[in-house]
Amino acid sequence: MPANRFSIVAFDCDSTLSSIEGIDELARRAGCFAQIEPLTTMAMDGRIAIDAVYGRRMDLVRPDRAALDWLAGEYIATMTPGAADTFAALKAAQIEVHIVSGGLRPSILPLADRLGIPANNVHAVDVTLDAAGRYIGYEADSPLTKATGKADICRQLTARHGPLALVGDGVTDAAARDGGAYVVGFGGVVARDAVRAAAEAFVTDAALTGVLPILLVARS
Repeated sequence: MPANRFSIVAFDCDSTLSSIEGIDELARRAGCFAQIEPLTTMAMDGRIAIDAVYGRRMDLVRPDRAALDWLAGEYIATMTPGAADTFAALKAAQIEVHIVSGGLRPSILPLADRLGIPANNVHAVDVTLDAAGRYIGYEADSPLTKATGKADICRQLTARHGPLALVGDGVTDAAARDGGAYVVGFGGVVARDAVRAAAEAFVTDAALTGVLPILLVARS
């Protein structure tokens, strides 16, 4: 059996594995959607750096344990069609799968578990709560709160494991090319022109399985 072109495939979460943007849904729940949604859209389109808005959004939303658990359920309920089949196909091909997201790790972990992804393969931003589950803060020093964060994570993974592809919808995903990732833009939820222009490949299928012909190829 020929070796796979990619040793690892990493996926974004919001608008890729799920049809929602988690921070926007938390904002809707907290009553500050009108303040946060424009910031998210501008950051994902590349009109403003994620570094400039990440802390502002978290200071407004301040998600407690109940909110994080609620969002975890929303991620599972809005899983992108074909996600489970995509992960099963990659696993059958013996390709390691990771999630690399600027979203909140406590809310993403249950989705990862549903898809058969171990917690160690989930790279996301952690949240600190007190004993009563009230919000204290977020992992502000995580590289994933910055525009270059996904490139940094992909650079580390590529150095350890070999060729990597990253599937995602936003400009922070496209920037992972600087970390050695082969970027597959996913436009099945939101098709962003900046990502279409920057990615090596771009898929508009509504089902995530549309990325498989690009990912399941032999190493030349």
